[in-house]
Amino acid sequence: MQTEFKIPDLGENIEGGDVVGVLVAKGDEIKEDQPIIELETDKAVVEVPSSISGKIIDVHVSEGDSATIGQLLITVETENKSIENPEPASHTPQPETEIPADAHAVPDTSAIPNQNTEDSKIVEFLLPDLGENIEGGEVIAVMVSVGDQLRENQPVLELETDKAVVEVPSSINGNVSGVNIKEGDTVTVGQTLITVEAEKNTPANTLAEPSADNTLAEPSSPADTDIEKTSPTIIEKSITPSPKETSLIPAAPSVRRLAREIGVNITEVNGTGPGGRISKNDVKSHSKSLHHSRTTGTSSIASVPLPDFSQWGDIEHQPMSKVRQITAERLTQASITIPMVTQFDKADVTDLEFWRKKHGKRAEAAGGKLTPTAIIIKILGAALKAFPQFNASIDVDQNEIIYKKYCNIGIAVDTEHGLMVPVVRDVDQKNIIELSVELSKLASKTRDRKISPSDMQGGCITISNVGVMGGTAFTPIVNPPEVAILGVARSSVEAIHIDGEFQPRTMMPLSLTYDHRLIDGADGARFLRWVCDALQNPFVVLLEG
Repeated sequence: MQTEFKIPDLGENIEGGDVVGVLVAKGDEIKEDQPIIELETDKAVVEVPSSISGKIIDVHVSEGDSATIGQLLITVETENKSIENPEPASHTPQPETEIPADAHAVPDTSAIPNQNTEDSKIVEFLLPDLGENIEGGEVIAVMVSVGDQLRENQPVLELETDKAVVEVPSSINGNVSGVNIKEGDTVTVGQTLITVEAEKNTPANTLAEPSADNTLAEPSSPADTDIEKTSPTIIEKSITPSPKETSLIPAAPSVRRLAREIGVNITEVNGTGPGGRISKNDVKSHSKSLHHSRTTGTSSIASVPLPDFSQWGDIEHQPMSKVRQITAERLTQASITIPMVTQFDKADVTDLEFWRKKHGKRAEAAGGKLTPTAIIIKILGAALKAFPQFNASIDVDQNEIIYKKYCNIGIAVDTEHGLMVPVVRDVDQKNIIELSVELSKLASKTRDRKISPSDMQGGCITISNVGVMGGTAFTPIVNPPEVAILGVARSSVEAIHIDGEFQPRTMMPLSLTYDHRLIDGADGARFLRWVCDALQNPFVVLLEG
């Protein structure tokens, strides 16, 4: 018997859209719930599934057509007796509690309803996407407990990532009914943190809004949940889909969404389901394999086997902090991949120290401290303008040099948890007192573990000042994708021959390490000498900076 299948009601006042993909052809055998077309509406791209099974006799639409609700899509020779015009109810999206598992059209939320009961107000709060390719971290503090009254934007936990310690705020209101994590746990994006008995006015699916203080990004997709569905499958429209992705990919929309959020090209994922269908586990496994290949690729040098140290005396094992682990990994990568050269010089800061001490109270009155680092930041910002090759990065894949028009300087800060590098922004647009105030605030936030990931991004060059601890010189390691780092050691009084006689002068040792792929030795020497001259004669900054 021949049966006509028409576009069903898609809900949400959708009247129709443009056909962006026809997923079947004349002569195909189709099954119930098999996608027929991809339709681009004013809200999203949706897959329209068939409500009947049989052999397609004719296809009445083509890619690029405009289609409306009720328009004929296909004619099917059905195996069993069927209704000539299926009731709209068979196509009308049902409540979200009746969604098939294979469709997985779960909105991208960090709080999803618990499906134990139809009227359940229990929602799960998931770890949202923290941005900057952060996959998770270690829980260092749980800030809620069972029975607590939870409010939106209230911190739920403190998480130590590879970049900083961040507070993860709640996106929902209600009573905490369960805490699924504890201090010391390692959690990943999308993992359930707590369950909450939400208030009546709390939406069923609540997005975790980013915290301004912690620069949290859009939350990740929820964990796999078996929810049944009969409505059309929602696919978030891709801005720049690959040619292969515009054709039929055997993956549910939630799987595609997860792939986009964690940076996986779904066309490269091998599906393990029936007919090569891609599941969320397939996407996660592919992501893990990529991460493993990257990490093993940067650590191609085999580690040295360790002896049993206990044979010579007492020992103690302590785990490396997350910050220390990442620092070790990145510095190893930098030392392997970047050909570094270190240039040494000394700056006569005798006069600078006199004026720094004389005007120090002005900075203190403004809430800062007039340190040598604050002055060096200003001078280094001027140096980047005079030597633009130092304010650049190398794009190896594209064989390009990227020159930056902004001037942000990272400051290496020693903390009990490891080395961290907050960034002072737009140093060329601020005076030294303003820089001293900002530097004091950043250093304090860093040592108190309140620094956010955004505070440690976007640096052009880094300063590492170990003068307080001593030493005459050292060789700092470039912090990629930057191409240079300036090391500052302890100043000392030396006898310098000037105008035919030796005079006591305060000399500051400087060490400039740079990426030799972009910066030649002569450029490095000129740059460092320019910085030394500016420290000796700050008026140079006014003339040339």
